[in-house]
Amino acid sequence: MIAALGMYDRAEVQGANDRLWALIRDRLRAGNLPAPDGLTRGDLAYMPGWLRPDLVLGQTCGYPYRARLHGKVALIGTPDYGVEGCAPGHYRSVLVARAGDPRDIAAFNGTQIAYNDPLSQSGWAAPQTHAAKLGLHFPAGLQTGAHIASARAVADGRADLAALDAVTWGMIQDHDPDLGATLRVAALTEPAPGLPYIAALGADAEATFAAVSDAIANLSAADRVLLHLKSLIRIPAEAYLAVPTPSSP
Repeated sequence: MIAALGMYDRAEVQGANDRLWALIRDRLRAGNLPAPDGLTRGDLAYMPGWLRPDLVLGQTCGYPYRARLHGKVALIGTPDYGVEGCAPGHYRSVLVARAGDPRDIAAFNGTQIAYNDPLSQSGWAAPQTHAAKLGLHFPAGLQTGAHIASARAVADGRADLAALDAVTWGMIQDHDPDLGATLRVAALTEPAPGLPYIAALGADAEATFAAVSDAIANLSAADRVLLHLKSLIRIPAEAYLAVPTPSSP
């Protein structure tokens, strides 16, 4: 069996994620539910692990949830990261350009966008939907594999525009201030439901929700700050399924 919290697990916050998992694990075990000793990292923290029948807890993105996982996993709850301008449990994309690039977002029409993954809500789907509402077009450019790699691609001139998850953008400002200083926010997309926690289909979703919620409440204030983590809320599957899905890159 595995548990993974790979979506916001950069090196500087891995210790905090380990401590969060220890609290979740102990609460699950106290309720006679199985839980692995530690978190799994690497490929199994993502799509290969999300569909495993022994997934105790994972975190996915809204796009793969609605496109590939709905009906195949148990939806546990959505962590609230307190993203400014968003309802609890919601987040948005931050479209970044180089700090010295003065163009407004309309002037980027036709610019190829750097994006982390074709199944990313914040890196691909949200900026495409945002562009369409404005009558703009951001064709696919460099696929980077990670939000921070997209940020670096803009910073070093390999791309002029990228869309980053707002929580990741906050962590860049926390831990990569030099990189953050080379970039500026060109636009913000509309809020969408945040990255949900999931488990294998058939898991005790109510008990797992309670364990995660209790763990967040009992996590140290310092670790909550590191993880930008506020609480756990319930967002129905229908809210995820209602988010627009653009064409693939």
